[in-house]
Amino acid sequence: MVKEILLLGDTQLYEVSEEVNKEEDLTELIQNLKDTLLDYRKKYNAGRAIAAPQIGVKKRVIYFYTDKEIVFVNPVLTFPDNEKMKVLDDCMSFPNLLVKVMRYKRCTITYMTPTWKQKKIELEGDLSELLQHEYDHLDGILATMKAIDNKSFYCKK
Repeated sequence: MVKEILLLGDTQLYEVSEEVNKEEDLTELIQNLKDTLLDYRKKYNAGRAIAAPQIGVKKRVIYFYTDKEIVFVNPVLTFPDNEKMKVLDDCMSFPNLLVKVMRYKRCTITYMTPTWKQKKIELEGDLSELLQHEYDHLDGILATMKAIDNKSFYCKK
């Protein structure tokens, strides 16, 4: 089911999410994240991932859908080095705003699948940036809070 995406300023977006327990059934949440992401794509021709807090669910779940679907449950993000890159970050929670932020060029994400298998992926470039952005949502952090300076905000045309 398509859910409403919480928008910038909604206090729920600033809350830290809880870990998922193995006993929890994630079927409905995953379907809602998928439906909401695909609906957003139709409207804005953008969107590759969404975090559960963006639809008001305070669980550590990220739904990622580019060439294939990946669901990250209780992800842990680490960085193999300190190399960073400057990016213009966008977000479904502020669809017409871009924010210039610094992100790590590479990251490693360790996570559980919905069937509780542990996996690990190393990412670089735009996919590293994307996962860092979504991971921040799990900790109640928005890109607006990571802006390089007060002149790092741009409206999309």
